[in-house]
Amino acid sequence: MANRAIRTLVGVGVIAGLGGLAPAMAAELPQGERTIYLLETSGEPHEVGTVEFSTGGNGGMTYTLDMDLSVFKDFFLSMKEMKCLEGPDVWCFIPYPYNNPHSVTADDLRWLEHDLLFMFKEPQTFGANLWNGIYYAMEVDGDVIRGQARAVDLNMLASPPDDQTVPPYGEYDISEFDADKRWLPMLEIR
Repeated sequence: MANRAIRTLVGVGVIAGLGGLAPAMAAELPQGERTIYLLETSGEPHEVGTVEFSTGGNGGMTYTLDMDLSVFKDFFLSMKEMKCLEGPDVWCFIPYPYNNPHSVTADDLRWLEHDLLFMFKEPQTFGANLWNGIYYAMEVDGDVIRGQARAVDLNMLASPPDDQTVPPYGEYDISEFDADKRWLPMLEIR
């Protein structure tokens, strides 16, 4: 009787141990149309558009981005018309200006991150300061894609990248961002 109890416990231990060795489930991208929100530090959401995900090649997905420009105001900054949200900061959408395959995987959302670039400025400042760029570093969290604002210099986009098959902003171009001091430090796609 004692041997049987030991075998059962050992069997349970082996099964539990094997479960610990099983590969972790990879995150999956949501499918279909999802809404894009920029969130205030308080969590208050601002709906700015939609993105539709559909099955693509190589285990990834393609997407179609549709920004709702009716929620943005027209600003004329540094001799350019920009679409901006107005709040404690002015938050301007900066469309990625070069070829983009509009493809993503759950582990690589860089093209979508490049399609959702913004620039902020304080309301009292004059002109557009493209070094105040916002890059939302994204990750899949269940059925939501969450993004945290990071700082980038959008002047880098003044000329096309040498290799347009690779997103130009890499880890060394993106820096920390003082989220507590800015209006819309988070993004959610749900």
